[in-house]
Amino acid sequence: MNILAIESSCDETAVAIVRDGRQVLTDCIASQVDLHRIYGGVVPEIASRMHIEAIYGLADQALAQTGLTRSDLDAVAVTYAPGLIGAVLVGVNFAKAAALALDKPLIPVHHIRGHIAANYLAYPQLEPPFLCLVVSGGHTMIVDVRDYTDMQILGTTLDDAAGECFDKVGRVLGMPYPGGAAVDKAAQQGQSGKYDLPRSKPGANPYDMSFSGLKTASLNLIHHARQVGEDLDIPSLCASFTQAVSDTLVPRVVQALAQTGRKRLAAAGGVAANSRIRGDILKTAEALGVTVYLPPLKLCGDNAAMIGAQAYYEYLAGNVADMGLNAYATKSILGEAI
Repeated sequence: MNILAIESSCDETAVAIVRDGRQVLTDCIASQVDLHRIYGGVVPEIASRMHIEAIYGLADQALAQTGLTRSDLDAVAVTYAPGLIGAVLVGVNFAKAAALALDKPLIPVHHIRGHIAANYLAYPQLEPPFLCLVVSGGHTMIVDVRDYTDMQILGTTLDDAAGECFDKVGRVLGMPYPGGAAVDKAAQQGQSGKYDLPRSKPGANPYDMSFSGLKTASLNLIHHARQVGEDLDIPSLCASFTQAVSDTLVPRVVQALAQTGRKRLAAAGGVAANSRIRGDILKTAEALGVTVYLPPLKLCGDNAAMIGAQAYYEYLAGNVADMGLNAYATKSILGEAI
């Protein structure tokens, strides 16, 4: 089954063709990073307009790279939630038009389900059930993947996502957008224990997390140093911040593994590319005898291939949409596909 997949939830316009949920025939991405870098973050209006300019050409490019024709496509899939609403709408409307013109099924895919499914592309042998740590710019959660479309959220951030905090700290330090990658690079040259930064305490749900206090403490430390003329060891601050994030994530994952009895652990999302977090996950899992699946860096960020991978299983589960499909800025990963 050849699925034309569309992803436009933030600042990457992406079109892929994925076969049977596991084989990427092509994955085309038009990045807007350079456009948004001068603003220090994504400007939603600019992102939406650039999606409109890029999406049709990317779809033609995807077909050309595979040698397939439009008649070779069996379905059209699209990210319909969550994301910047204007950006998501561009992808949804294009996918609806394509599905209508081609007379093919339209498959709506939740963006976070797509991130989890990126692991199916990197590891063809991986099948549910498994535990997945989702860490991205907008979401941080521990998900028990019982089946391809049956998931349970064990814990989530109660405020800021880990990725948002990385980007904000990087921005205040004057690092280029996206800040998370710059913080990671700087942290590799620093001493992680030099700055004492807070870790969130469990609430009623021991798997829930909070990153707002860590972000505030880090920003206050930076601003105070500048106000009093104190030199900051930026690499060590980045290393200390990264360690605090990892110390918030990894112990909760360990506890979730113990509760569920899962012996397989996956990671997903842009922050899953962070070298310290990847290393801590691998080290901890090895000690527990748990098999770890970490997607390659190119599949950690937003892409359409992951949407095509999850779409195959949504289709098998009967989750297809009609021309009334809408876009949503926020929607639970546990909600109905439509």
